[in-house]
Amino acid sequence: MTTLLPRPSRASSARPVPPGPAWPAVALAAAAVMLVTACSGVAGADAGTGPGSRPPAASGAPDGAVAPSSDGAGTAADAGTQPAGPDLTAHSTSDPASPWVVVNKRSPLDPVDHEPDLVTVRGYLVRPDAAPDLAALLDAADADGVHLTLRSAYRGYAKQAAVYDGWVAQLGAREADEVSARPGYSEHQTGLAVDVGGTTTPGCDFEACFGGTPEGRWVAGHAAEHGFLVRYTPGNQAVTGYAPEPWHLRWVGRELAEHLRATGVSTLEEAFGVPGGDYAR
Repeated sequence: MTTLLPRPSRASSARPVPPGPAWPAVALAAAAVMLVTACSGVAGADAGTGPGSRPPAASGAPDGAVAPSSDGAGTAADAGTQPAGPDLTAHSTSDPASPWVVVNKRSPLDPVDHEPDLVTVRGYLVRPDAAPDLAALLDAADADGVHLTLRSAYRGYAKQAAVYDGWVAQLGAREADEVSARPGYSEHQTGLAVDVGGTTTPGCDFEACFGGTPEGRWVAGHAAEHGFLVRYTPGNQAVTGYAPEPWHLRWVGRELAEHLRATGVSTLEEAFGVPGGDYAR
């Protein structure tokens, strides 16, 4: 009996394939590493870590743009707004003791014979709150080589009555009203107004030509820095009721004076909405 031996399977009888070179696998692995590295490099550049990179603009704003604040409000500079001026309701415009009292032909002092507290600056009487700025104004002019003189300051009710009566005798009542206040209607009675003069052309003191003197030009350019207004100018006669007086300065404080200059408002009447013009006849 013939014994049949099992036939070798193809798998077992096949010649083993010698191991080939490993480069295909290595190449694939290397490619994978390069791909991962490249992706990592791109991610690093987005994060601003690569050479020559820069961080992205804050809050997603374009380069050079100012990102809005977290509460959605920008700064005053971003919006192009101007700083707020003084609170124009901070002081009364009718109380004679107020630094912002408005005295004109429609608004007399109340009472008309009001007498303020007074101190002396270079021999002239003014209110204590105006005195430091007046002294600083005169000192600043001296430092600039401009020698201002004080020609008038506080005038009480009786003194103003004498001044006004003198103008009436010289010019008549209607013309006197254009150049002099009636008693009780004068800023000088508040202790907040002064008349200045100069040394270069003394003949222009109390005259329109004072505005063209070195002293007059200096006052026009620097009064506000020291809290004063040139109260009666050619451009505001219809509002104030008085002919131009480039020598007449009214103290209101530095904040308000600078604000009025910056905004182009030349009268207290316009600033506070107080009636002006001529006397009621």
